[in-house]
Amino acid sequence: MIIENFWMFALTALLLNITPGNDMLYVAARSTSQGSRAGIISALGIMAGCMVHIFAAMAGLSAIIAQSALAFDIIKYMGAAYLFYLGIRSLLSKKKALEVNTHIQPLSYKRIFWQGVLTNVLNPKVALFFLAFLPQFIHVAAGNTAWQILFLGTWFNVGGTLVNMVVAVLFGRVGAWFSKSATIVQWQERITGVLLIGLGIKVAMSSNK
Repeated sequence: MIIENFWMFALTALLLNITPGNDMLYVAARSTSQGSRAGIISALGIMAGCMVHIFAAMAGLSAIIAQSALAFDIIKYMGAAYLFYLGIRSLLSKKKALEVNTHIQPLSYKRIFWQGVLTNVLNPKVALFFLAFLPQFIHVAAGNTAWQILFLGTWFNVGGTLVNMVVAVLFGRVGAWFSKSATIVQWQERITGVLLIGLGIKVAMSSNK
């Protein structure tokens, strides 16, 4: 793996992880209604669900790379176009606050964990995201592509889990204030949108060598 690619991946992953999405909203809602510990357990369940998608991406992309370099390039450019679309959507999004549902039903910690797992595993957008995102940073010529995919996916997942745990603690204590902070949400989306567009352009202009 080229180290420059890794640092770009790490920065992009960080911005994506701190941008509010369905997983973060779920953790925030669970923390606000049932406490920080419930939010942290939700984050761990989401992490386990993400690993299912990462292993699926590792198996699928590795098989494609082994069979056809052209097919992998097609997937890579389609993924870049998808990331470009996500970036445009983030830039054009209207100012909004975190709409956290504070009236969700209390559950046991075991059920909270498995709800996090199933919510993530059954979300096709998560699978699509990993298939679009991870190929942009794989260095095929370096070999060991399966391990590259696993490493990058796990790095992204662990980073996202740590962010969600912080969200759980914050919303467990002062969730009402954070849920109204529309300016923070807006700037996160703008910065992430610019980075995703830049990544899409970079991939589109790069050579296949």
